[in-house]
Amino acid sequence: MRKSVAAIMVAGAAVFAGPAFAADLPSYPPIIEVPELPPVDKDLGGAFYLRGSAAWNIHWTKDVDAYDCVCDEVSFPVEDWGYGYSFGGGFGYETGTGLRFDATVDYLQNEGSSITKTGFGAGVDGDYSLKLRSTIALANVYYDFSLGDGFGGYGHHKGYSAGGGAFAYVGAGAGVAFNKVSVDGPAGNPIPGGDNVSLAAAGMVGVGYDFGAFTTDVGYRGLYISEVTNDQPAPAGFSSDNNFVHEVRGTVRYKF
Repeated sequence: MRKSVAAIMVAGAAVFAGPAFAADLPSYPPIIEVPELPPVDKDLGGAFYLRGSAAWNIHWTKDVDAYDCVCDEVSFPVEDWGYGYSFGGGFGYETGTGLRFDATVDYLQNEGSSITKTGFGAGVDGDYSLKLRSTIALANVYYDFSLGDGFGGYGHHKGYSAGGGAFAYVGAGAGVAFNKVSVDGPAGNPIPGGDNVSLAAAGMVGVGYDFGAFTTDVGYRGLYISEVTNDQPAPAGFSSDNNFVHEVRGTVRYKF
């Protein structure tokens, strides 16, 4: 009898305690709240790049210093501009905020700049044409800005980014030019060639399109070379200061 009463009491306690204990257990499966992560900004971000360029150019300088028959230096006005081309490559980094930097090396060829000597007699009078071969090494900085509506890959009012689309740019560079100069003169008056190293600088402006991994652009580069000379003594020396090379230039960049 006692055992029966004890069993009934235990069963009754279980009936009343069971719901209270179950109320304290967590629901299944448990709900875990994960804080929302901020969206990833895919538009802005830096990238290294390789570049290759090709250009058509014209060369202009005001005059060429040469020598008369008694070896006095005389300035002769340039009558014809020179024409040529250039090509080269480089390595750089774009920050994703509009600024980018690169170092470039270009090979430049130009010929046709000419002067005319008169009044010095046979063998000296005539047309002299200059040929220029230069290796141009420059450190450059650019700023790219969107030509879109400020949305899409460029972000809202954030300027240029790596997201893609049409853009324009301005830039400047400074460095050195390794020049090799030859001169074609009248028959019977050969002029030896020579070379020199000179300061160089550049200004750039253009438009382009960013496809993502590849970017293309076309623009103008004004190249300044402080001195071009065949570095020969009188009477064979020819030199020109303040040389300007105007280029229409196309470029392809690969980002990685």
